Amino acid sequence: MARGAGAALRRLLLLLQLLALPAGRGNRTGTDSLYVSEYFSQSAQKLSFYSWYGNAKLFHFHVPEDTVLLRWLLQASRGKGPECTSMEVTVHFRYGAPPVINPLGTRFPANATVRPSYNISMTLSSAVQNNTFVNITAPAAGDWFIAAHLPEAAGRIEVKGFSTPCTYMFQPDMFVLRLIDMPVLEPGVALPQTVVSPAKPLHVKVFVPKYTARMWFELRSCGTSGQTACTVRVVLGSITLPQSFQRILTCTGNVNCSLGLDSPPWEKWLQIMVENLGTANADVSVEMVASFTACKLGSTSSFLNFSSLNQSQNGARPGNAGSPALPAGEASHNTSDQRSLCVQNQPVVREDLDVVSVRYRLLNGPSVPVYSIFPTLLLLGLNTGMDSGGSLVVNLLLNKTSLSLANATVLACVSAASPVLSLNTTQNCSTAFFQGYPLSVSASSTEAMLIVLYPETNDWFLSLQLICPKGQGECNNAEAKVTILAYLTPCFNDCGLYGQCSLLRRHGYLYAGCSCKAGWSGWSCTDDTKAQSVSAQNLATLLLTLSNLMFLPAIVIAVYRYCLVEASVYTYTMFFSTFYHACDQPGVAVLCIMDYDTLQYCDFLGSVVSIWVTILCMSRVKKILKYVLFVLGTLFIAMSLQLDRRGVWNMMGPCLFALIIMIVAWVYHGVKRRHCYPSSWKRWVFYLLPGITLAFIAISVYAFMETNENYYYTHSIWHVLVASSVAFLLPPRDKHKKPWAWSQKLTCRYQICQNDREELYAVT
Repeated sequence: MARGAGAALRRLLLLLQLLALPAGRGNRTGTDSLYVSEYFSQSAQKLSFYSWYGNAKLFHFHVPEDTVLLRWLLQASRGKGPECTSMEVTVHFRYGAPPVINPLGTRFPANATVRPSYNISMTLSSAVQNNTFVNITAPAAGDWFIAAHLPEAAGRIEVKGFSTPCTYMFQPDMFVLRLIDMPVLEPGVALPQTVVSPAKPLHVKVFVPKYTARMWFELRSCGTSGQTACTVRVVLGSITLPQSFQRILTCTGNVNCSLGLDSPPWEKWLQIMVENLGTANADVSVEMVASFTACKLGSTSSFLNFSSLNQSQNGARPGNAGSPALPAGEASHNTSDQRSLCVQNQPVVREDLDVVSVRYRLLNGPSVPVYSIFPTLLLLGLNTGMDSGGSLVVNLLLNKTSLSLANATVLACVSAASPVLSLNTTQNCSTAFFQGYPLSVSASSTEAMLIVLYPETNDWFLSLQLICPKGQGECNNAEAKVTILAYLTPCFNDCGLYGQCSLLRRHGYLYAGCSCKAGWSGWSCTDDTKAQSVSAQNLATLLLTLSNLMFLPAIVIAVYRYCLVEASVYTYTMFFSTFYHACDQPGVAVLCIMDYDTLQYCDFLGSVVSIWVTILCMSRVKKILKYVLFVLGTLFIAMSLQLDRRGVWNMMGPCLFALIIMIVAWVYHGVKRRHCYPSSWKRWVFYLLPGITLAFIAISVYAFMETNENYYYTHSIWHVLVASSVAFLLPPRDKHKKPWAWSQKLTCRYQICQNDREELYAVT
């Protein structure tokens, strides 16, 4: 829906008026901090009732760095016609990837990770428009996604043009308040700052280097200008939806308070917000210090090196950038050196196969060694910005012969932004700001799989470590071989046997979704709660195909009454309708003799042309005029179907035009004969009225009764009724013509043939 510049300006003014923080200058220690406002908008989209993910309208925004306030303006509107009723619009939010939603309450595939999306509802009742605001303080910088949809679809099949559905529109606008020149907290350097007032929190940021194992934050020297008690709250991290893992530290008085963060996000700016909780309007001075512990092996030269491909190709076991890692046989020696090892890195190559399709290949082979002293780490890069629209699949397979301890277990954790650097049975596979996904394999269960639906744009890590039930000392000499298969696919298992994987696009962003059939449902079409059995699928196919045999009586009657062109059209329609519906089935009972689109076009063409020639045949016009109308009408119908195959006027137009011709012809015959035409009351009672009744019932079933659930039955009834009405409506044979009699037509017999032979002999 087009919006003018005036409407956009009004929305911007509305956002500025309702903005919590002023887009101006706020005091900071000795200098001014400048807030800059930025405004982003996307065009409105028409909402759809939900039946699969493709019905949800997706909006993609990018939040810039140093954003301290994010405000969404959500605008939902509906038409003003009588067909527009109260409606509820559901809006989902997610950071880093499209939201994983389940409005229908279906089952997800086994081993899939499901985190409920953050959503709100907007009701359109008496008002034609609903404006809703959503505020997020200290949002994470990067990609944000919004998905909006209407309630579940009713399932009724509507004929295009028969009814006017109500139009529901949705448009989000994004307003951000960004802090220019945000103070930077350098590692190991105390940073004094002042919190001006409770209404203006202090924002600083610190950069977390790569391979950071632990971050330590300390707040000290807290004091107020009014000599009152110092009470501040420190919030570390940004808000991410649907889950947020901000760490909160409350400090009271002049006592130093600190907080340790294990596995903070690598190579990211970490935002820190300090709020004054005091009631008095007094400035609060604080001093902040941040320090980092690096993940290292013995010395600073042994940091992880993900680009050390030469070592891996030469057979060296990575884990030390300067020297190869310890072989398996030397695991029992130099235990003190082993304990200083942070992780053992396995080099991984990313191979882009297609759109949202990536395979990760281990350079050292499909199997990796796993120890108990340190975890084995793999990097799965998903940071291109176009990888979040698929499914990340990680499959682990334990080699039982390589496991020296039968009761040992290999724990694994898949996490984003930073890896889990210490795995045990008590930890819940979490980093500083992310809840990871745990996996485990053992001698009793050698295989494990994880499916991450729509993984957020980031660097993903897979950590593996060997765990023994009696303590890690029991596992010092143990080793396990685990085969790892990791890949990114548009749709898991290609949506199975009863689904179709579709690539969807929104302003250049590609994502995938599964469209299910045959009653199957779910994210990957794995929910068989309402699935059709094979026998039901066969029954549906037989109903839709064999119901076309009802055209046989019409064909026989047409041939008997010398309507050979009409009989040919009915035969064409019966043939292509039968094989189109045999190819159109959603289940396993499918037979396609040619391209699906060709079969569909021929079926639609045959159906409309059958009605056209039947009504023209009833009009009793001269043969030359009738055949000209046959050909011209068929050509125009073919053109119309090519322009809009499902338009209602493709059928109604030829019907109305043919009916006008028939009425004119009947009036002409009635005036010429000076009595009603057709003149026989038996013709009206036993043929025309039943045929017209069957035709009207067929149109009513086709236009108003068909749904996705009863389609097999109602459409089969449509076939039967239409074919039966044709058999009733075909006009009778001309009185001067005799019925087909093969014995009378073959009058030559032996004598004529003998004369022909004699004539030919004479000519020769």
